[in-house]
Amino acid sequence: MPYLNRDGIKIYYETHGEGPALLLTHGYSATSQMWAGQIAPLAKSFKLILWDMRGHGRSDYPEDAAAYSEAATVADMAALLDAVGAERAIIGGLSLGGYMSLAFHLAHKARTRALLIIDTGPGYKNDAAREGWNANALKTAERFEREGLAPISEASAERRTATHRNAKGLAGAARGMLTQRDARVINALPDIAVPALVVVGENDTPFLKAADYMAAKITGAQKVVIPNAGHAANIDQPELFNAAILNFLHRHFAPS
Repeated sequence: MPYLNRDGIKIYYETHGEGPALLLTHGYSATSQMWAGQIAPLAKSFKLILWDMRGHGRSDYPEDAAAYSEAATVADMAALLDAVGAERAIIGGLSLGGYMSLAFHLAHKARTRALLIIDTGPGYKNDAAREGWNANALKTAERFEREGLAPISEASAERRTATHRNAKGLAGAARGMLTQRDARVINALPDIAVPALVVVGENDTPFLKAADYMAAKITGAQKVVIPNAGHAANIDQPELFNAAILNFLHRHFAPS
């Protein structure tokens, strides 16, 4: 199992297939296991890179609260591309992984070939709305600290597939990575000039308006609604999801 050493913090990753690099990032409190149904179809034409964010799955769970942040996550993503020899990649993810993909593009436009933004919100322009989001993130951290991993059993499909060693990393990630500091990501949506696909499950009610907003703000973005799917559209309807992703990717990147 390959690991990337990031200043003493081990980051788990795996690669599948050959072709244009495609980095997929899981959602908060999920792991790379959530993409199991995408490996075979995507690896036929792409070098698929999956990983566990710090505090999750098989990666390390730092004790230092400062080790968890948007900046650290984006830096981990860039280091993963370096590790597999990919100067540029298609960058995508679900929920927090999608938000981090947008943050990666903001920091590394030249390294981003396309974006896959799945069941994701782009953050908030309104300070009060952001504070409300952050308050819920902190409550999530407190619940993991109080109850351990028990809340995972009540979560959406991509989180129920996850295996974590303990809940300390999830609490740290909620405080440092799930919380948001500013409106940089949402304000940068009109500056995205690479091909972008916005995917949302038909029943993922909290993210439907966010999907509409991103599709409208990103020039040339394509939006796909996956029928009879919730927040984990790739797990709820894998065949429809895979077809939507491959249709988009093959339009922009010839199959190898």
